[in-house]
Amino acid sequence: MRKQGAFLAVLFFFVVYLAVPAQVMVAAAEEKTLIYDDAKLLTPGQLDKLNTMANHYGAKRETDMIVVTSNNPNNIDVQKMTEDFYDEHGPGYDKSHGNAVILTLDMRNRDVYLAGFSKAEQYLGDGRLDKIRGKITSDLSSGNYEQAFATYIKTSYKYMGFKPGVNPDNVLFNIWFQLGGALVIGGIVVGIMVYRSGGRVTVNSHTYEDTGHSGIIDRQDQYIRTTVTRQKIQKNTGGGGGGGGGGGTTGGGFSHSGSRGKF
Repeated sequence: MRKQGAFLAVLFFFVVYLAVPAQVMVAAAEEKTLIYDDAKLLTPGQLDKLNTMANHYGAKRETDMIVVTSNNPNNIDVQKMTEDFYDEHGPGYDKSHGNAVILTLDMRNRDVYLAGFSKAEQYLGDGRLDKIRGKITSDLSSGNYEQAFATYIKTSYKYMGFKPGVNPDNVLFNIWFQLGGALVIGGIVVGIMVYRSGGRVTVNSHTYEDTGHSGIIDRQDQYIRTTVTRQKIQKNTGGGGGGGGGGGTTGGGFSHSGSRGKF
């Protein structure tokens, strides 16, 4: 009996061990470094929390979601800093220089730059990166760096769930709006059913009309005048405002989308 019990215990151990997916064990042991806080804006606890968050959401979109902070001692342009980081570190979810989105903070000049590479260049184009930057700028200005980086990671994840060309902030995609709309439509349908259940009104505009003595007595049209107003159409002479595209190409030849601003 003891031998049989020991055999069953060993067998149970191997069944449980083999039931654990190998990829989960590897992921737990090899969590990527995605938060590069050279400017020391985060506490060790905040850094670990954000790094785990970036790994979690990035895996769902198969895209490295990276944060880089720097005091920029050499006073390099923030866009070039981002491009050089991509060239030198070669981030990517499943390969070097692959899918990645990078948020770079230049603490010297108070500049922020976001760039999407490979798949992220399509799903996080200039317009979507502008939206993300708009959502985090107030927190960056207030020094709420942990909150700003968390918003960046979660919003990047959310936006990459929509096809390129679609406005991810459209109210029609809001779950509460959808539920509210469903309730309103349901209320209208029920209201119509209740209204009709009380019977129909059979009286109309002809019920009390005496068609034998009713009719148009007289009709008169009088022409007064015609007025013509002319207005000169201004020609477009070119120029115009608006900023240029925020993307570009790294020194290594990798194209990317982009958005930059102050904080």
